[in-house]
Amino acid sequence: MAERPIWEQIGTSFIQLYYQQFDTNREQLGAFYTDASCLSWEGQQFQGKTSIMEKLMRLPFQKIQHNITSQDHQPTPDNCILSMVVGQLKVDDDPVMGFHQLFVLKNINDKWICSNDIFRLALYNFA
Repeated sequence: MAERPIWEQIGTSFIQLYYQQFDTNREQLGAFYTDASCLSWEGQQFQGKTSIMEKLMRLPFQKIQHNITSQDHQPTPDNCILSMVVGQLKVDDDPVMGFHQLFVLKNINDKWICSNDIFRLALYNFA
């Protein structure tokens, strides 16, 4: 069987580390962002590491657990990696919820960072 493309290896490793940090020590997520990074969280826009970390640290739960259902990775023409994640999350004693998260990963000084991050809960209105 052929080895997976390098962008899939990098994307998969990034996703594993990102959610491990998110679930165990949110304070460490700042290492994934830069002052030029952007986050869209349920439609709210945040730019820069400080603003993003303030948002992530103010999320209204004590504990969280992500379960990744699927992830897809693609190279971009400007040598970045586009990573799409679908999964479920459990916060505190709330019911399990689906989520979607999209990352654009960029290599800066031999370190992969998140330049763009879009998060949405998978909530459906069937009315």
